[in-house]
Order: sequence, then C-alpha cells, then structure tokens
Amino acid sequence: MRVIADLQIHSRFSRAVSQQMTPPVISQWAKKKGIELVATGDWTHPIWYRELRANLIEAGEGVYKQKDAEEGSPLFLLSTEISSIYSQGGKGRRIHTLVFAPNFETVEKINKELTLRGANLLSDGRPIIGLTAKNVAEVALGVDSRCLIIPAHAWTPYFSVFGSISGFDSIDECFEELAPEIYAIETGLSSDPAMNWRIAELSSRRIVSFSDAHSPAKMGREATAFELSEISYENIRKAIVGKWEDRGEKLDIEVGSEKSKLSLRSEATRVSSLQPHISFTIEFYPEEGKYHYTGHRNCKVVYSPNDARKLGTACPVCGKPLTVGVMSRVEELASVEIETKGEIDKFGVRWIKDKEEKRTPYVMMVPLLEILSEALESGVASQKVQASYEQMINSLGNEFKILLETDIHEISAIAGPRISEAISLVRNGDIAIEPGYDGVFGKVKIWKENKEEEPQTLDQGSLF
Repeated sequence: MRVIADLQIHSRFSRAVSQQMTPPVISQWAKKKGIELVATGDWTHPIWYRELRANLIEAGEGVYKQKDAEEGSPLFLLSTEISSIYSQGGKGRRIHTLVFAPNFETVEKINKELTLRGANLLSDGRPIIGLTAKNVAEVALGVDSRCLIIPAHAWTPYFSVFGSISGFDSIDECFEELAPEIYAIETGLSSDPAMNWRIAELSSRRIVSFSDAHSPAKMGREATAFELSEISYENIRKAIVGKWEDRGEKLDIEVGSEKSKLSLRSEATRVSSLQPHISFTIEFYPEEGKYHYTGHRNCKVVYSPNDARKLGTACPVCGKPLTVGVMSRVEELASVEIETKGEIDKFGVRWIKDKEEKRTPYVMMVPLLEILSEALESGVASQKVQASYEQMINSLGNEFKILLETDIHEISAIAGPRISEAISLVRNGDIAIEPGYDGVFGKVKIWKENKEEEPQTLDQGSLF
C-alpha cells in the first residue's frame, strides 16, 4: 500500500514555531493534508517527550497514534532534529541532523546519553549542542543500531551537511567512518531530486523530502510516498536503507521444474519489488525555496549560478559576501550529468524521472493554500482563502488527493473554473517562479502575465 509520510516537523517547543503544534492539531492537519505517517518531532525536549508519552499509544511496531483517534487518523513515527555547532578542520560547522528511533525506550536512552555529554535538551525543541554530527550518529547508533540518521535540508547555506557557509564537501568528510550508516539525505525546500542526482556519492543513497513544518498549515509542503505491506518502523527503515536480500533464489521452486533461468530472474525481480521502497517524492518547487539562488536581500541582489560564476560572490552594492545559493553550491560539487524527462499522467500531473528510470520519480507541487491565495487574490491566512480550502477538503478529500488525483472537472464543479485552472497549470508545471535567495522565499506566479512584485522578506526568526 502507498503511504505518504512527512517525517520532519517541529513542536511548539522549537524556536519560531507555532504554539498550535500539539499532538491533536498535528494529527488533525496531517489528515487534512493526506499524510498517513507523520513525525513527532522534537523528542529530545523533556516536556514534549512527556506529552508524546501521555498522548500517543502504540499502533504497530514502532509507530503510534493519538489516543482516542478516529478511524483513518495518521500514525506517528518518533523523530527529532538536532543542531550541531562545532569546529572541525579549522572551520566552523553547523549541521542539522534528523534522528529516527524505533521506540520510546530508545529515545529515553539517547536523551540520557546526550545529557551526559553536556547537551542542554531543555533549551529548545531542536537543541543546539556542541557534539559533532558524527558524535550524534555515534550516540544514536550506539543505543540502537536500528536508528536512522539523515542529514536535514542538506543544501541550506546555514545548518546543513552541504551548506555553502558551514557545511562539508562530502558526507564522508562529515561523518568519516560512519558515512556508510548515512543511507539518505533530505532535500530541503531549495533543492529537488534531480539536483541531488548530480552528486556522485548520493547515487547509492535515498533522496527523501519532508516539510520541516513550523506550523500546521505548512505540513506536507514536501513529503515522501512509501510502498509498504504495513506501516511499521522496520518497513520505513528498510525503504530508506534500500538494501534487502534478493529472495529470488529462495523462492519455493522445485529443482528440475520447467521454469527457465529467465523466469526465475523475473520472479526474483517481482519479489524484490514487493519489498518496502520509496515510490515517489512530492517536492516544493526549488525556486520557491528561500536559498535557491545566490544573493543579498538587504541590497536586493540576486544571482543565478551563471551570474555568480561571472560576477563573483561579493555584493556589487555594499561589498559584503553574498549568500551562495543552493543551485550554485550544487554546481560546485556536481560530477554527474543526469538527463531527465517529464511524463504527464491522466490527471495532467507532470512526473519527473531520469531517462534511464533508475531513480525514484518525483512531482513538484504548490501547496493548495498558496494556489487559492493567487486564484482568489487574497492572503493565505484570509477568511476567503481559508473558507475555500475547508470547502474543498470537505467536498473532495484531502489536499494531496485534490492536487494529484482529482479530476479537474470535479474541482471546477466545487471550487469554480479559476481555481481548477490554477491547479491544472501547477500540475503540468506551466507556471513562473521568481527564485528565492538569501532568506527570501521565491514568488510563485501561476498566471505568468501577472504584474511582477517585489520578493517578500519573511521574519528572520524563521530559519526554514
């Protein structure tokens, strides 16, 4: 079965996070979005940990549900994000790491070990600690080898493994001998899978995408779809690790049967395809991410990678260093060229694949609230947009169903032709985006003839 998961969110105990991020509200919004498995986030925080233990009950191996949850409510997986700030190789490093744990007992042991090593877990839901990213992996894997360690928003200039300002040039450099235990990276909002496919050391690792939501409405702006026989921690782990035994040779096939070797291989492939795996990811348009291009927001200077190569990375207005964007950083580290292709499905959704179809496909979407905001020419938080959103969810189903699988004529009958047209344009990628840079989100323009607007700078307290 297909399971859409968002495994990176934050609780209200993290900096610049909505106070609405509580277990019941997270569960309610996950259901609206179409998220069937959602992160708990922030289990390192002592108060949040107690709330999780009080509010969640086991609903399967390593997954939990809200007490008294309605039928069809999402399940939770234990995850947290840790901010490591330290010096290595003569350079300051700031790395954010996702840690997934199979049960509360493991969480409790990891928290105890981090505290013994000097971490102040009560300071923030996403604690800032002096341990290296490698140390974090050592602690988690030392407690339970089934823990998963995934670099978060891997390309963000600040606080990421490949970040232009405080990151590394490779996973090997960051995690050293523990690099083989890093089975995946999380793309972040400013990169997409095709950009990551260009990095040689990522060819054997999974590419996952999650929202890093700081408020309920932001959940699901990126997500990962898994194919699982049942929802469990171990199945999620197998899908992310991406290694399983080829059971083809162990099928119950009699020696001397008429099956040819070719048939045997086909059967082995069929059985392997039934193993847990990632079927696709749902991506934010990377141009909309707030670090996609190089620039300086105070001087409103924006450079594409070509501009940055020609003009350098000093601001031409004030002379200060520009924040090197994700696209330029990918160009710097890339060593592989991958050809991509787009395929339009029966709903008009454009799926992006590599031409050899060896990698997990993905689709780029604009969140429904943003689509409604432009279509209705009203703010995302306005009563007009919120009412339209609730009407569509109540009439047509969850947000992912509306964006990816609902017939355009059905959408038009409920929401009107302008909204259905907007969704159709987003589905096939026929939109324009003013790229984000230096902490300023990109601006989506569904109708390209719209008058250009100045990019909007968001509150600096919100890092992601």
